[in-house]
Amino acid sequence: MSGYKGIIFDLDGVLCHTDEYHYLAWKALADKIGVPFDRQVNERLRGVSRMESLDIILERATRSYTDAEKAALATEKNEMYRGFLAKMTPDDLPTGVGETLATLRARGYRLAIGSSSRNTPLITERLGIVSAFDAVADGNEITHSKPDPEVFLLAAEKLRLAPADCLVVEDAESGVSAAIAGGFTAAGIGSAKDDPRVTYRLDALSDLTALLP
Repeated sequence: MSGYKGIIFDLDGVLCHTDEYHYLAWKALADKIGVPFDRQVNERLRGVSRMESLDIILERATRSYTDAEKAALATEKNEMYRGFLAKMTPDDLPTGVGETLATLRARGYRLAIGSSSRNTPLITERLGIVSAFDAVADGNEITHSKPDPEVFLLAAEKLRLAPADCLVVEDAESGVSAAIAGGFTAAGIGSAKDDPRVTYRLDALSDLTALLP
């Protein structure tokens, strides 16, 4: 495994794990409006935008919602989610992530985050990893969420690298789709490890240090 100049990481599920916070916030919102929601439905929300996630949840609603109502619901959910995030500390960074990032930077790789989340700045600040990256592209800067490759293309542009020179690390099917659509090589971790389209399968993020010279 060689030839890469940059590594672009998805955030949630790769560098940190806030899935449970998302689930709890969506569950609270769904319960409030009387829409059935469980962990099986929650799996469909992985890697997609907030509004797209809301649309999936509202598939089971007994009435339709206006765009204004949807915007208000999405805002309410995000406020609940950010309440959970505000309690995070650097101790919530998974074991080995900080060391892996430091090792890769020491070896000369340019590192970026490519995430559809608009909460990326808050999460990276709370976890104390802002300085670990040369660039960040997130949901505050893009028009199209994954599986569109826009966020990864923006991250590569910020790194001043071509997609072919970058490895994307993803944990979701939509993220793998985005990476491939953008001309990147994909490494899968978590559920994406079993995606047949990924080139490299990681049991842990630290596996990158053994794969990248």
